[in-house]
Amino acid sequence: MTLSIGTGLVAVSVTEVFVGLAVFCAMFLLISAHRNKVPKGLKKPPGPPTLPLIGHGLALGANPHLTLTALSEKYGDIFQIQIGTRPVLVLSGLDTLKQALIKQGDEFSGRPSLYSFRFINHGNSMTFSSDYTEVWKLRRKLAQNALRTFSAEECKSSTHSCLLEEHVSSEAQHLIQIFADVMKTRGSFDPVRYIVVSVANVICALCFGKRYSHDDQDLLNIVNVSDEFGKTVASGNPADFIPILRFLPNYSMAKFIAINNRFINFVKNIVIEHYRTFDKDNIRDITDSLIEHCQDKKVDENANIQISDEKIVGIVNDLFGAGFDTITTALSWAVMYLVSYPDIQKRLHEEIDENIGKDRSPRISDKLLLPYTEAFIAETFRHSSFLPFTIPHCTTKDTAINGYFIPKSTCVFVNQWQVNHDKTLWENPFTFCPDRFLNPDGKSINKAESEKVLLFGMGKRRCIGESIGRVEVFLFFTTLIQQLRFEKKPGQDIDMTPEYGLTMKPKRCDVLAVQRFPSKASE
Repeated sequence: MTLSIGTGLVAVSVTEVFVGLAVFCAMFLLISAHRNKVPKGLKKPPGPPTLPLIGHGLALGANPHLTLTALSEKYGDIFQIQIGTRPVLVLSGLDTLKQALIKQGDEFSGRPSLYSFRFINHGNSMTFSSDYTEVWKLRRKLAQNALRTFSAEECKSSTHSCLLEEHVSSEAQHLIQIFADVMKTRGSFDPVRYIVVSVANVICALCFGKRYSHDDQDLLNIVNVSDEFGKTVASGNPADFIPILRFLPNYSMAKFIAINNRFINFVKNIVIEHYRTFDKDNIRDITDSLIEHCQDKKVDENANIQISDEKIVGIVNDLFGAGFDTITTALSWAVMYLVSYPDIQKRLHEEIDENIGKDRSPRISDKLLLPYTEAFIAETFRHSSFLPFTIPHCTTKDTAINGYFIPKSTCVFVNQWQVNHDKTLWENPFTFCPDRFLNPDGKSINKAESEKVLLFGMGKRRCIGESIGRVEVFLFFTTLIQQLRFEKKPGQDIDMTPEYGLTMKPKRCDVLAVQRFPSKASE
């Protein structure tokens, strides 16, 4: 007797299936027994009772960040659960995260070898790679150098302080015009559908040296792919935690692979065209910068390490992802908070009017002039905590933290949401209050408070796009509120309950965008 598995290309007997299950269970029990051996003087992390093979996967519910935060209140900042057959260490608490990710950074800077990760960028993703090797470090350094080439410190022009500022300012002005046109034709509208294209255009300009129109089908396809990727990742892949499921039909996994292939092909075609038109005397964008560094296939003479063309595609993919969804989500939340708190929006307008006025576009250098605006952005990051967890970490060797033994290759969840809502760190953590980040004089940011907010991770796996992301959010946001006042659509309530995902999104709704200075002269 046979049965078909997956695509039907493999036929196995029922006996073979049961033998496979028996072997798997035996191996699982042996590995579990080995992992339970705790060195003298250390102890095993506490945690709730678990079901064999299934673990706590079903118990996490629709909002894992809330479930795991509740468990941290019972078991402490370090506890262990089991998802499927895989033990998962959950870390909470700001001091604990600093200890693990910074002081013991090398030991907690791996990535778990999850089944789904191997399909992201065809296994060439720097962000999702389980490697923590010299090659990985070199690729990250290479990506950072490419970003630095287009940073404020090294790219000067007569009009803007850097190429990034120029691109964001241009896209923000274009976005404002689109809002004005839509208001004339439709009245209220969903701002996210337009914000996402403008943000995508900035990273396209930096990585690929081009921008797209808001109705360009290629760009819209990629925007949709990114949204689908987030939703698919959020739904989870049981095969990551129950290995035998990898051999069974899996619609979600097939969709995940197809989404990744579509995005890879989009970037790959652009990189191929960059190779064809590459001119070392005319470095046009980040992709050109990466090609320049890798022309000789050796970018570190001392280490003699080579970077392949496929790795370049992977790096560009990672940079695109790092500079897209996070910024879009941040701006989407910012608009929702503006609409929900008109008094706060009024204070923002007053600060912008007093320190920038209406006759020039905001610049990066205006940050020090706009402390309340900076505080609003910090509170948006903290209160929404739209990146509730970092991408999972993994221990690179047997280690210990706070007296608990953690075996090598343990999957680690970093609960940023808990830190951002920790009652021991924040007064009234569930209240939206930008003033919490201001010094007593109200004229400057309390740096110590703002640095407690976790959004981009910390340590050696900190988001590589953080510096660009913070600048983009500031420039987009200040340009929008300089010229627009956002209001609720009459008769519509604003529901601020997030929709769980890789990034937690606000519920989509229509708003009004009223021009504050209809006759404002362009810069």
